[in-house]
Amino acid sequence: MRHGPDHHEGQRVSRRRLIAGVGSIGLAGLLAACGRDSGPVTTSTGETVSPQASASTSADLAALLGEANTCTLTASTTQGPYYFDADKIRSDIREDRAGTRLRVAIRVQDSEQCGPLANAVVEIWHCDADGLYSGAEALSSGASSGGSPGGGSPPGGAPGGNPPSGNPPGGGAAPGGGAEGSAADLTPTDDKRYLRGAQVTNSDGIVEFTTVWPGWYRGRTTHIHAMVHVGDDRVLTTQMMFDEALNSTVYAAAPYSAHTGRDTFNDNDTIYAGTMLMKVVEDGDGYLSAINFSVDADQDGT
Repeated sequence: MRHGPDHHEGQRVSRRRLIAGVGSIGLAGLLAACGRDSGPVTTSTGETVSPQASASTSADLAALLGEANTCTLTASTTQGPYYFDADKIRSDIREDRAGTRLRVAIRVQDSEQCGPLANAVVEIWHCDADGLYSGAEALSSGASSGGSPGGGSPPGGAPGGNPPSGNPPGGGAAPGGGAEGSAADLTPTDDKRYLRGAQVTNSDGIVEFTTVWPGWYRGRTTHIHAMVHVGDDRVLTTQMMFDEALNSTVYAAAPYSAHTGRDTFNDNDTIYAGTMLMKVVEDGDGYLSAINFSVDADQDGT
C-alpha cells in the first residue's frame, strides 16, 4: 500500500486547506490570528490573509470519529526530544518521504463542553521509515553518539516480530537510552522539515493530515506526536499509536522491511496507553486513522 505521487491529494488538501497565502504566516502568526478568533494577519511576504479551515467533514471521516468519540480529558505525555516549531502550516507533510500513505484525522473537543473546539492549532510530527526525525537527523540516527536512536546497535530479527506479552508498563523514560522524559524544545541541527506540520481545526473541531505510516526506533513503539495550541497556550501534548497487527502488516513491505531489529512494541512501551490507539481503516492505497482529543481549553484543570 505505497502512496502514489499525487493520489487524490488535490481533493484532500482542498477539504483541509487554509486559504491561499496562509502558509507563509508561520506558526507564531497563525497562533496569534486564531487566538483573536477573527481578522486578517500579515504574512512574511506582506500579503494580508485570514486563516481559515474548511467547514466540511467527509462522511467516512465523521463515521470513524464517531466510533472514537470521548469527552474524557486526554492525558498529556512528553513531547519527546525532537519537537521544535517547524513553521510549516500544511496538510500534506510527506515531502520526499517514502512509505505507506496515511491520513491522520484529529477532532479536538473542549473537555468541559463536550463539543468541538474550532480555531485551535494542531501540530504533528513523527519519524520516517528509517526512524529519523527531520531537523534532528544526526541526533535521531545516533550519529552524534555513535549508535542507534535508542543507543547501541539494533539486534537482528524481523522488522515486525511477535510483540512481547504482558500489560503495558507505566510512564517513564524509554529503555535502551531512548529516553523521552521532559524535554525543552529542540534547536534544529539540519534544515529538513519532512513529516512535520500544523493545521487549524474547522467548525467541527477537525484537522486532517496526509503523511506516511511512521517508522520506529529503539526503545519506543510506533507513534506520532501531537500538540494542541489554543491562543498562545499549549493545552495538550500527547502521542498517537497503532494496533500491532497493522504495524506488522505495514512493516513487512518496503521501505520499512529494510529496517530490522524492532525491540519495543505497544505492550512493553513505557508511554503507551490504550486510549492513544487510533481508529484505522483501509483507504485506497493506504489507511485512514482517526482520534479524538479532549482538551482543557481554559486551563482550569477540568
